[in-house]
Amino acid sequence: MPEQTLKVQLPPIPAKRYFTIGEVSELCGVKPHVLRYWEQEFTQLKPVKRRGNRRYYQHHEVLLIRRIRELLYEQGFTISGARNRLDDHHEIAETQAAPAVRAAPNQAVAPAVDLAALRSELRDLLQLLRA
Repeated sequence: MPEQTLKVQLPPIPAKRYFTIGEVSELCGVKPHVLRYWEQEFTQLKPVKRRGNRRYYQHHEVLLIRRIRELLYEQGFTISGARNRLDDHHEIAETQAAPAVRAAPNQAVAPAVDLAALRSELRDLLQLLRA
């Protein structure tokens, strides 16, 4: 019988430019000392450091931390395995292009951008400009 893992419902990410380590800890369900450790293990994770060496994470880094958490805690990868998975170009592009933001059942979710339609429209505009 296959083992089912429970996915933890994480809170939605607010529309802010920077997040403190405490805020990211709450948004991702990971303690601050774990976040500091992951900075050493995952080269993709580089928060901005300001006065007093305080860390400020951007939106894409919060998404990356959620992806790392999913790989380690929900899918059972080792640190090395998760690092290799994230090093795969497809995985990085997927993390940046399709944010893994999950809303509570009663919350509205912002519509995703239709990338195929956008590309098609941009190609058409480019052809018009070249003509």
